[in-house]
Amino acid sequence: MQERLFDLDDLHSFSDLSTFTQNIPIEWVESALHLASKATIRRRRLPSDQVLWLVLGMALFRNEPVAEVARRLNICARGLATDHLLAPSGVSQARQRLGCEPVEWLFRQTGACWGSERYPGDDWHGLQVLAVDGAVLRTPDTPALRDHFGSGNTGTDRQTPYPMMRVAALMNVRSHVVLDAQLSPYRRSEMRLAETFIDRIPNHTVTLFDKGFWGADLLLRVATLGTQRHWLIPARKGLVGETIATYNADDRLLRMRVSPQARQRNPDLPATWDVRAVRMAYKGKRQTVFTSLPAADYDTEAVAALYRERWEIEVGFRDIKSALQHNAVTLRSKTVDLAYQEVWGLLLAYNVIRREASQAALVHGQDPTRIRFKFAYQYIAAQLIVMAAAQPLSRTGARLSELRAGVAQLCLDHRPRPSRPRAVKMSKTRYPLNRQAAPLK
Repeated sequence: MQERLFDLDDLHSFSDLSTFTQNIPIEWVESALHLASKATIRRRRLPSDQVLWLVLGMALFRNEPVAEVARRLNICARGLATDHLLAPSGVSQARQRLGCEPVEWLFRQTGACWGSERYPGDDWHGLQVLAVDGAVLRTPDTPALRDHFGSGNTGTDRQTPYPMMRVAALMNVRSHVVLDAQLSPYRRSEMRLAETFIDRIPNHTVTLFDKGFWGADLLLRVATLGTQRHWLIPARKGLVGETIATYNADDRLLRMRVSPQARQRNPDLPATWDVRAVRMAYKGKRQTVFTSLPAADYDTEAVAALYRERWEIEVGFRDIKSALQHNAVTLRSKTVDLAYQEVWGLLLAYNVIRREASQAALVHGQDPTRIRFKFAYQYIAAQLIVMAAAQPLSRTGARLSELRAGVAQLCLDHRPRPSRPRAVKMSKTRYPLNRQAAPLK
């Protein structure tokens, strides 16, 4: 009976990880498993479908060994996941058989579906607000990982202490769901990574960029490939444009030349392009943002206030690094393929938590943006352990209802956000300071 319960042909029957399976349709899981690195015929103690949930569990229990994660979540096809059935080496081999492609495919599928969901207060003047930015994750320092991912300052003898993986992501700044992402070695720039998913930005959106993404090719693709796709980005110093229309003292339309370098990479680019420049006052300083939003439909004050929401994607990266990863210095995987697998699982688990929190807020009439990510993650992780050992299994559905009821109580109070200017904190040490060493990035 237990064999039948976890058989691949009856995936819909098993319910020990129902928090995952209620958000991720079984059809998606089956499609993802077709991309596994190695196919297997015989029934293993850790089949591919179970290993997929194990990768998600690794993101929820960062400080626990992988074998302990399998035991806690009872991930095993043959009875309880005890030390007699699951060896640490067997767990590692099961992850290698799965590979990173199924986890990546499943993340993209869920991101595309969940990112298009609308919640109360999720739009701005009828548009969804998205943001694009990048981050870096450190990997263990092994020869294979350093050779593949590289590190900072690779042009000199000074390098960062750990190899680094670069991540570029497209995030909904209101629900904080990651719609799409791209991973690569450190040497590849964030702009080149963003170009791989720019075409998949949904229609009726406005995308907020950091100033490092300035480029005619990138921004024109956002505005032209789709319906009602707009962008917003800070002005770069030294850019020169001709004023062709003035709407008010802080709002005008500029005509700018496309750089020869951009036209060399893409000969289809025009010689000039029109950009709306909006000036705003923020913390006593005058700043300018460029946008494709037409002045006839979107007023100056609304556009100026909108760009401040770009910081929400930084909050999302903080939740991934601080809450899910517990501020760990490096990832836990020590091979290239498993490092990619771990990060795709990390992004997928982040989205599962965000969506579960949003659904709980929706059921109880709360704003999804008010759910505290850290406490929702801790609550869901604790409940998963309880549900994995729930007896009888028929109680799992009731526990899921209780889980959403509990998540909905983890709401932030409406209070002004304190100002936290960037600062460097120096700690005293009894060891001499090596000023030739590269900083830990």
